[in-house]
Amino acid sequence: MDPESTLRRMVWVFPDRESSRALPYYDKAFWRAYEEVAEELGLSWDRHPPEDVAVDAIGGSPQVYVGGQPVTPADTLFVTSLYSLPYQAMDVFNQYATFTVLEQCGFYLPAPPYLSPIVNDKLATLLHLADSPIPPVPTVRIGTGRDLVLKLYEPALQRLTFPTIVKPTGWCTGWGICMAHNLEDLRGLLSLAQGGDTTLVIQPYLGPGTVDLRVFLVDGKPHSVVKREPAPGGYVGNIGRGGRAEFAPLPTELADALDYFAERIPIPFLCVDFLFDGERYWFSEVEPDGAIFCPDPGSEAAVARQRSIIASRFRAYRHGHAQWLGQKPTEEQEEENSYA
Repeated sequence: MDPESTLRRMVWVFPDRESSRALPYYDKAFWRAYEEVAEELGLSWDRHPPEDVAVDAIGGSPQVYVGGQPVTPADTLFVTSLYSLPYQAMDVFNQYATFTVLEQCGFYLPAPPYLSPIVNDKLATLLHLADSPIPPVPTVRIGTGRDLVLKLYEPALQRLTFPTIVKPTGWCTGWGICMAHNLEDLRGLLSLAQGGDTTLVIQPYLGPGTVDLRVFLVDGKPHSVVKREPAPGGYVGNIGRGGRAEFAPLPTELADALDYFAERIPIPFLCVDFLFDGERYWFSEVEPDGAIFCPDPGSEAAVARQRSIIASRFRAYRHGHAQWLGQKPTEEQEEENSYA
């Protein structure tokens, strides 16, 4: 515990929609590590759905309760990153509204609400960071719905080349990513997306062997890199799609570009994803709450690296919370939050 910090609690606002099978999986992959590392730092880590947050704003300062327990801006921060997978769709507005209420109540939110629509729509992300020194992946965005049969979207397809990658614009973990080899394939995928009013983005297929590199930025500095590669015959590197992951060195070509992302999205923790097609790098997306998982749980070094990223993230949150409250960090805190 840092005696100079008043922060005692970190609350993840996360929709309560996971299945009884998925919860143990996520707990083992990273949630349990989050809780353990937070405890080592003298903090608590808790996950609560938006409906657990209640506010009494009758006269005077608002009184905020989480799961029936009182919390204050001095002792609690909230991680408020929007989740919008299909089974969470009914929670989107409630997440936004809860985030905004907490912000108006004076709480420190290390992933501020204004970022949610930018980072949760893949094209919005690329447009926000369009002048990136690493070129963004060329992208077409198409909304599906009742009028899809009219093909009003087709003028936006004139510059497409096939094969192409098609994926939902607001999903994560690699789900929903498909390949279209021709226009008829694409129309079929659009018709499937129409069933859930799912907006899609279409991007060029960069070729077999394309790898995904995720850079973990902590206080604007690169901490670690995870390289994800598709399974043989696959084209998606995410673990959930059968890909293989490992910690890897930071490529020089990316190191020179990371200050740009830290300046454009100045938050304590940010994941920046790049694709490498064997010849050049492409900027893909960012995530303010990217999961910190261990790619090789049987390796002591990999487990230590995972826990180091988590600890650095939480220290950065504590440092940001202190700045939010106007507290001057101690020399020890400054050293903890200096990432070479």
